[in-house]
Amino acid sequence: MSRRFLTAEDVRRSEGAEIIVEPTTVVTPQALDAARERGISVRTESGEWQPGPPDRGPDAERALRSLPHLPEPEDNPSLASSAIVTAVGKNRAGVLAEITATIAAMKGNVHDVSQKVVEGYFHMILTVELPEGGSFHELKTGLECLGNPEDFAVRVMNERVFRFMHRV
Repeated sequence: MSRRFLTAEDVRRSEGAEIIVEPTTVVTPQALDAARERGISVRTESGEWQPGPPDRGPDAERALRSLPHLPEPEDNPSLASSAIVTAVGKNRAGVLAEITATIAAMKGNVHDVSQKVVEGYFHMILTVELPEGGSFHELKTGLECLGNPEDFAVRVMNERVFRFMHRV
């Protein structure tokens, strides 16, 4: 199936009051923001464009059935001592402070921070060391409850899982 993407640049180049797309077109969040700013509606032939269900690929259903569930390493203190925290969302004042204050409240120590802002959206990765006896599960739960889909999203992964996932 052929898919098309509508980007913020496409919206900026548009000269009309509306953009007609196929129902399967992927419209980026930046494109939606640019359309709102310019008063342009994004539509399909049958009405307002709505995002479709995520495409997990042809093997997704089989993988869910056949792969074992891999729990977070909360029961093993040696594995639960460090975490990779990723956060992505609309940039605003105080996002980094909100995330690091939650980490500090759980006595976590931020070892490394990488942050980039692109077109008003931030992308952040933190490496967090937990204190001896600290709970990975509490850190994960506390951080992933921050933000909301319209603001930003936080994900927490055990560093060991992250490293194995990115091995070549």
